Amino acid sequence: MFKRILMMTAALTLMTTPVMAQSISAARISQDVKVLSSDAYEGRGITTPAEQKTIDYLAKGFAAAGFQPGGDNGGWTQAVHLRQFIVSDPKLAFNLPDGKTFDLHQGQEITVNTRGALSDVSFDKAPLVFVGYGVTAPERGWDDFKGLDVKGKILVELINDPDFVEPQLMTFNGKAMTYYGRWTYKYEEAARRGAAGVLIIHDTDAASYGWDTVRNSNNGSKFDIVRPDPSTASPKLESWISHETAEALFKAAGQDLAALRGKARAKDFQPVELNVSLSGSYKVAATEITTHNVLARLPGTTHPDETILYTGHWDHLGICAPEAKDKICNGAVDNGTGIATLLEIARAFGQPSSSAAIGQKSAKKPERSIVMVAFTAEESGLLGSEYYASNPVYPLSKTVAGINMDALNVNGATRDIIVEGVGQSSLDDLVSLYASEQHRVVVPEPRPESGGFFRSDHFPLVKRGVPMLVASSGDDMIKGGKAAGEAFSKNYTEKRYHQPADEWSAKWDLSGLVEDATLYYRIGSALANSAIWPVWRDTSEFKGARDTSAADRK
Repeated sequence: MFKRILMMTAALTLMTTPVMAQSISAARISQDVKVLSSDAYEGRGITTPAEQKTIDYLAKGFAAAGFQPGGDNGGWTQAVHLRQFIVSDPKLAFNLPDGKTFDLHQGQEITVNTRGALSDVSFDKAPLVFVGYGVTAPERGWDDFKGLDVKGKILVELINDPDFVEPQLMTFNGKAMTYYGRWTYKYEEAARRGAAGVLIIHDTDAASYGWDTVRNSNNGSKFDIVRPDPSTASPKLESWISHETAEALFKAAGQDLAALRGKARAKDFQPVELNVSLSGSYKVAATEITTHNVLARLPGTTHPDETILYTGHWDHLGICAPEAKDKICNGAVDNGTGIATLLEIARAFGQPSSSAAIGQKSAKKPERSIVMVAFTAEESGLLGSEYYASNPVYPLSKTVAGINMDALNVNGATRDIIVEGVGQSSLDDLVSLYASEQHRVVVPEPRPESGGFFRSDHFPLVKRGVPMLVASSGDDMIKGGKAAGEAFSKNYTEKRYHQPADEWSAKWDLSGLVEDATLYYRIGSALANSAIWPVWRDTSEFKGARDTSAADRK
């Protein structure tokens, strides 16, 4: 019944006027990306001079679109209080069974970082133990630790879930990654058990990105929300090791890594002491810093206390390759496209002539409030959105739903649209409705094993029960079909994602992005001018949190 009512309501909106996608301007979006991803913004690193420059640009753009400041104390920002960890001078080595040492160099064999230590760290022959995937999942009858005390030890772990190699096992979610497969979970579980550190074995397929991405993402400082004792949430060593390093380590320990990978996919897996230890040290400078989310609000005319969110992160990696000729990770696609589209959708809502052209049934302001949030510190672990979700400026119980935009399509129009986490909420129905008007079909994410649903700023809100949509152009290109789309995606992941090559280009084809932005606007408009409250499916693990907030609304 709910689905039928939802689709009828949206259909009435659709039939009123035709959609005119040209009112979303590819030229304006491109220009905003060009500016925000230029070298003048130095990769939009948080707490750098580029932060204030970015805030000023966004505030000016939102104001010109007709939005009001939506942050703290009538301003454009929400202060986000974080702790910054800077690791320097790492000197680490494995102590091998034959008495030799295996030196580890930052960015080559290993990445060295921490969010769990407030002062310098040293290890004196800390023992290594292989714990498979490092998962404790009582509801699945799964425990990789089997009662082993790992306090003070270094855990060596595989990335992703036990089902990744053999999805037919279905001990987790088959090919689709669960939160247990994310590196964030693995560090959290290690900290809960008092481990001194974690070495995650890199695997390009299982991680869904190459070693260059790991290296660049771990080359600078790390951030977390301020905690009284950070070691309760993160171990002293948060690390990845290259696959080649892992193979050499296990061979030196007299173990067969390939065989142990197979054993780790079974519930009866037993942790393996490697007879190898870690020694060495690195310096840690921990300071508390403040960065900022940017918020803009268009008050609703009838129900201003009810909010529709549009979100995307403004930050990127900053100066990510200090020794290279091109030092800056400009973040044009990730996420210059998302924040430029935030600005463009704000123009559609805030300027009635634009919204009328795009399909609004009359040139009027929305009945519910529209809030645009450009989050900070996404690249540091979704921290800006985590802070907002923990300290919402607008009550989550009155937040109807949201749409998050991250790394949008610059390669041309497609026949399909991908919904991450498809099947979670009734927002899927609205996507299907408006996508069909564009002659596009909804498809699930092609690589659910990459854990995309857990890797962007919507997720902290999702965990608290707010239905959030993450949808973007698929791979079935109008020009070139799936082969072209998959080639574009592969090229971006391997050669541009989190690398200096992610730069603006005059050759981009933004026709697909314009269709996506039109879809985002139409969905938000349908929700903003109705009494609809999207719901989680009965099978969703987030339904309980929304049910609680629904009770709060009453």
